Amino acid sequence: MAKIAHSYDDPVRIAVIGGTGLQTLAGFTHIATLTPTTPWGAPSSPISILHHPSPSTGKPFPIAFLSRHGLHHELAPHEVPSRANIATLRSIGVRTIIAFSAVGSLQEEIKPRDFVVPDQVIDRTKGIRPFTFFEGGMVGHVGFADPFDPALAKIVQQCGHSLAGEGVRLHDKGTVVCMEGPQFSTRAESNMYRSWGGSVINMSALPEAKLAREAEIAYQMICMSTDYDCWHDSGDVTVEMVMGNMKANAENARRFVGAVLDELSKDEHENLVLAKHVEGSVKFAGGITAPAGRSKEAKERIAWLFPGYFD
Repeated sequence: MAKIAHSYDDPVRIAVIGGTGLQTLAGFTHIATLTPTTPWGAPSSPISILHHPSPSTGKPFPIAFLSRHGLHHELAPHEVPSRANIATLRSIGVRTIIAFSAVGSLQEEIKPRDFVVPDQVIDRTKGIRPFTFFEGGMVGHVGFADPFDPALAKIVQQCGHSLAGEGVRLHDKGTVVCMEGPQFSTRAESNMYRSWGGSVINMSALPEAKLAREAEIAYQMICMSTDYDCWHDSGDVTVEMVMGNMKANAENARRFVGAVLDELSKDEHENLVLAKHVEGSVKFAGGITAPAGRSKEAKERIAWLFPGYFD
């Protein structure tokens, strides 16, 4: 068995954030385990660096893997240190994130075990979770009209459809309602979300997607429906139901994510993987606070995340 290193010198451009049901990536070679720290604390889990052969060159292509809820699923949704997670990934070179999440379905046509590539989010979190890097003496505003990356979504959709008929049923778009949790919805809430046009519901899309946008990282979530939310007459949502469907469809989830990584590791997608289309977008957004008004602490934190940006 190869020895696992505790450092990795080359930049890692793609990361997978695994949620409920996707806590490892089978078939990838584990090269290193990193235990970084950031000004926002430590991430949810150590970062696993995995090697994946590029279909273009055959050379090893590094992937970073982070377990959102901890190695043993010990972190509740409101306890996930999202700022540390995103800051850590950017610091090792990540510019593209594929995030996986279990979700409840708010629409009849999205059946349990279906996959959804969402394009919109409705925020129903309650301000408990820290949700920005720009605070405490440095203000920054970034656009969030389209919370997921459309170019990345196209590749994810293509990969999902290529697996159709092999147990994968894909919905090309949808609106994620991100609730606070950790309790599931009331029936009144569930019906309200349906009336708003919600497609699926989870507890993980935010602030993760917002922070990725602030960090100039292309971000796309892949959702897997594990249940009909409590609006449906099939019965109330239980942890047993969620985990049962996750376990039954885990192999499809791994194959789906693996197909996306295969495609992204091709040379033709280099500019997308490097997020060239959003590179530098925060320079102006974060420059709204005049230098005289920037606190020492805020400057140090932002300089850690964006070296040289606001000198």
